[in-house]
Amino acid sequence: MAGTSAAIAPPENLYNDEEYLDASSTSGAANTHVVAHHYNELKEAGRRERHKSKIYFMRNFNNWIKSMLINEYMAKIKQQKRVGDALRVLDMCCGKGGDLLNWDKATISHLICTDIAEVSVEQCQRRYQEALQRAEKSKFGHKFTAEFFACDSTLVRLRERYKDASLQLNLVSCQFAFHYCFESFIQADCMMRNAAECLEPGGYFIATIPDAYEIMRRLKAAGPDARSFGNDVYNIEFECDTDALPLFGAKYQFHLEGVVDCPEFLVHFPTLVKLGRKHGLQLIKRSTFADYYSDTLTQGRQLLQRMSGLETVHPQRYNNDEQFVHLRKVFGTQRFAPVGSLSKSEWEATTLYLVCAFKKCKNSWDANGLPVFEFDD
Repeated sequence: MAGTSAAIAPPENLYNDEEYLDASSTSGAANTHVVAHHYNELKEAGRRERHKSKIYFMRNFNNWIKSMLINEYMAKIKQQKRVGDALRVLDMCCGKGGDLLNWDKATISHLICTDIAEVSVEQCQRRYQEALQRAEKSKFGHKFTAEFFACDSTLVRLRERYKDASLQLNLVSCQFAFHYCFESFIQADCMMRNAAECLEPGGYFIATIPDAYEIMRRLKAAGPDARSFGNDVYNIEFECDTDALPLFGAKYQFHLEGVVDCPEFLVHFPTLVKLGRKHGLQLIKRSTFADYYSDTLTQGRQLLQRMSGLETVHPQRYNNDEQFVHLRKVFGTQRFAPVGSLSKSEWEATTLYLVCAFKKCKNSWDANGLPVFEFDD
């Protein structure tokens, strides 16, 4: 899968910002209970069941993207630190603990895990305890402390739930979840504050979110009267007026095979950047999944193979299966060696997303005791 070069600015502004109406910026959190219920009811599938999924390789690919993003910014943090310095992380919207292995490999000192779904937090804590037991039995096992609590990061000030409210974090990570806060301004502002306020200067906030520009591009491509689009593994159906999108509350129903079936909200990226600056976060990266894959493949190829992030496709299959017609276009019909790829449907689903990273700026205080952040630009 090839991609173009990464860039912070969106490739094209499919919205007219002057007409991008802020019709619901003060509305409340009407959908958080729906999201919490969905993830609490989501059954944890075993390895055999996961392998049967239509999106098995896409999920592995997405996990690889997360691993590469985490590795990239943990490496930047370690460059600023001395050997032995504490490394503290907030995994905001941690789910069932899918990134626990990443935090272990990053040799962090302390982890805070929180999620809106109580069942997910319980599963995450159980996974951590199992990993801790394995580490204690191993001569070379890495151990780190952790705390867990369930709450809504879009409505609750997280630091008030920490065991140590004065804790300074090095990294905050929010994977495939930040978009839920764009239901309202109040929620988005609260979640960005949670991402920023305990980060020490020079720390990072990293996230993976749906790409609103790509979503709207595909909706427009589906036809002038279209309200939905998708394929056999995902579907997006809008529940708001797409001719006058609000900054907050631009709601759509998102279905992803066996994983997601609940309301989500478009993230207007310029507004996200402004919210970040309000809380002392400066945007330093915006890259689509396609671009990030292209940019990091060289250093991440072996990890991608170990994680089964691409399906091994033999020539006989991609010469006859329309899900892999892109390989036939690249290699023709004369190639005899297998190729690693995602199916057309999986690639369309994963390229709905982008990665972004913010850096916490240094700050001083004005005469009224309010922070004044020092941005580079």
